[in-house]
Amino acid sequence: MSTAAATRPLFERIHEALTSNPHVPSREVRVEAAGGRVVLKGSVRSFFQKQMAQEAIRRIDGVECIDNLLEVNWA
Repeated sequence: MSTAAATRPLFERIHEALTSNPHVPSREVRVEAAGGRVVLKGSVRSFFQKQMAQEAIRRIDGVECIDNLLEVNWA
């Protein structure tokens, strides 16, 4: 990761990872980030999307713990 990317706030880096992932409906995902802990909330249409949201942010510098509270709504 470049130095410029590492100096950006954690929330900004998470938001970019989610919005750039074609498998994540980022408009439906809310993010809370504090002290390395990230909470994903909202609703997605499949377990695949839920997992992809988590995987999109898993390797971001500064993410230490992910609470994936996304709900799968088949409707």
